Amino acid sequence: MSFKLLATPLQGFTDFRFRNAVDKFFGGVDTYFAPYVHLQGQMEIKNSYKRDLSPLNNDVKQLIPQVMTNSAEEFLFVAHYVQTLGYTELNWNLGCPYPMVTKRGLGSGLLKETAQIDRLLKRVSDESDINISLKMRLGYEDSHEILNLLPILEKHRIKSIIIHPRIGKQLYKGEVNLDIFHRCVENTSHAVCYNGDIQSVTQFRELKQRFPDIHEWAIGRGVVSNPFLAEMIKTDSEHLPHNWMDQFSDFHDALFQYYDEALSGPKHIVLKMQSFWAYFSSLFENPHKTYKIIKKAKSISSYHEAVRTNLARARN
Repeated sequence: MSFKLLATPLQGFTDFRFRNAVDKFFGGVDTYFAPYVHLQGQMEIKNSYKRDLSPLNNDVKQLIPQVMTNSAEEFLFVAHYVQTLGYTELNWNLGCPYPMVTKRGLGSGLLKETAQIDRLLKRVSDESDINISLKMRLGYEDSHEILNLLPILEKHRIKSIIIHPRIGKQLYKGEVNLDIFHRCVENTSHAVCYNGDIQSVTQFRELKQRFPDIHEWAIGRGVVSNPFLAEMIKTDSEHLPHNWMDQFSDFHDALFQYYDEALSGPKHIVLKMQSFWAYFSSLFENPHKTYKIIKKAKSISSYHEAVRTNLARARN
């Protein structure tokens, strides 16, 4: 049975530079989602969002913009903007778990407001022909919040629902609730995509066996931690390629070049690349030591030396 792999966004990491590099050197991802657009009450698209969504900057096969809002006016404004760029779908982020977001009634903090979600979807459907997809959690405080929302969603034209089976208060801790996810699948006619804790081929196999009727699977942090993961899942291979260090090195150098051209000053590029290594280090035999070597770098030359050291250790 065929399936598709989707790469969900990680704010601050998965911009167009990262997406292009992953797609060029690894592949396996069918669809990428851009980090959410957040207007913060002002009807204006920031230049950073414009750059990230510009078709001229994106080489991936399919990119879907995402919006973070609780306002129909904002949703419609972003929908119109992305349509002018040629996009036909807008994903609504109802999943972000961070308190700075949820306390403002955004992300997973909005899930219990079924009437507000109902009104927004109705107005957007009445005033726009854009395809709507949702990315959501089971709730913020209660995993049954989603079960109260699903009957409301049945009234609306929704392309698909990406469900991360945790509540917002969990952040990324604790176990995913696969029993509630199963109930969600049983209680909606909309296409459902699974998202959450796909960090290995083994985990994917187990989930695919339990939910054989799911055709779309979303990977978030797993793509940043292991850019090989999507292709490994597609080829059903549990192991990194034998020459993975060379492939990773080429990817890393391209990514460094992209950000070196975009950021001002050596300090900014070193800090940016160090933030990626908090994830990349999981590829190596001793992640803690690998990351520690990178974190010690204070200049571009010492950073490159740290990268060479880690790759040399991996080859031995």
